[in-house]
Amino acid sequence: MSEAEERYRAEVRRDLPRNYAAHIGHGMLGQTGFRLIQAPTFIEAFVVSMGGTPLALGAIRACQSFGMFLSPILGATSIEHRPRVLPAGLLIGGLMRLQVLGIALAAFFLTGAAALYTVGVLLALFGFFMGMQGVVFSFLMSKVIPIELRGRLMGLRQLLGGITAAAVGRVGGELVESGAFGNGFATTFGLAFVLTTLGLLMLLFMKEPVPPGRREAARVGQRLRELPALLRSDADFTRYFLARALAVMGRMSMPFYVPFANERLHIGGSELGELTFAYVFSMSASNLAWGLIADRTGYRLTFIAALCVWVGSVLLLMDAGSFELMIAVMAGLGAGQGGFMMSSQNLVLEFGSRQNLPMRIAVANSASELVGVIAPLLGGVLITVYGYAEVFWTGIAFQLAAISWVWIFVRDPRHRAPSTGGGT
Repeated sequence: MSEAEERYRAEVRRDLPRNYAAHIGHGMLGQTGFRLIQAPTFIEAFVVSMGGTPLALGAIRACQSFGMFLSPILGATSIEHRPRVLPAGLLIGGLMRLQVLGIALAAFFLTGAAALYTVGVLLALFGFFMGMQGVVFSFLMSKVIPIELRGRLMGLRQLLGGITAAAVGRVGGELVESGAFGNGFATTFGLAFVLTTLGLLMLLFMKEPVPPGRREAARVGQRLRELPALLRSDADFTRYFLARALAVMGRMSMPFYVPFANERLHIGGSELGELTFAYVFSMSASNLAWGLIADRTGYRLTFIAALCVWVGSVLLLMDAGSFELMIAVMAGLGAGQGGFMMSSQNLVLEFGSRQNLPMRIAVANSASELVGVIAPLLGGVLITVYGYAEVFWTGIAFQLAAISWVWIFVRDPRHRAPSTGGGT
């Protein structure tokens, strides 16, 4: 190990308590609004309340994925040469939060088709900045948190953030039920904006080290031309992101969980809040267990196990005949999706070298979100033509294919050789 590398690692260890606390604070508040936007409950219920069809709902969620597909490589090229990336993260995080505020204002002042089109555009912008933020913050974590501590950190911040978000989800259900301030959906989105903005400020306490080696600045076109060589250099990484894309294709059914339940159980605002609470809290609480398992065994195992939980929950959903069972279904979906998100994000950090890490994150995220554009649109078409069962079974088939692919073809990067991709 070079002297510069030794100094870098010593700096990471020295500032670890401070940076650990900053990540926890950001997770408790900064992710609250995003969890409510990402959860398959409030946005879906709002779209339905504005007269949106399944095809419109699928298109609106596809807008978000389209934005997330466009921007990761742009995010990678904008930070890979920088000694510090936190300032870019703060700027991008602020722009994301403005879209949440915009959704709240659209819900207050617009109705019908105007509200649906506006929310679609805002979700596309939200996804665009989220795609960049995914690269920036994953790279930032690889710099400030040692690899053997990331699982526990992710689990703890998800747990604490989930408690906050679940509470807001429960309150949001009551706000929707009572029509608070004239529009319960708008009030809920506005509350999410305030909390998530407070969380962003927690990152001001972080101290970011400067690594000893960085790539030279390059244009997006140059990095795109380098992608074939990057994929050829690590077959396991290439196989992994193909498996991740298959799993994301299974996400086609996500926007339709609540509309399906509503057809059977007639869900109101209070019930919507309880479903959101079950989903968000389970996603967050289970991440503590996923993180502990991953620190011991690696993220490949949690990737497979989380997808199994997700598939089992969708199977239970199709036979859910009571609201109590629907609560259990949403808890299972939250646990499965939370474990999948944690595993898929962290596996990328363990392949290859630190210098190529931003581009690896970007190509994996872009490939996943390109599929994420197609998936909800296809889901909307399948429901329109056939029905809910067909879209649920199709999603399950893709997820089983992803499980099989990882199980057979992808070696755990942590166990095949000493990791050089984790940064510290």
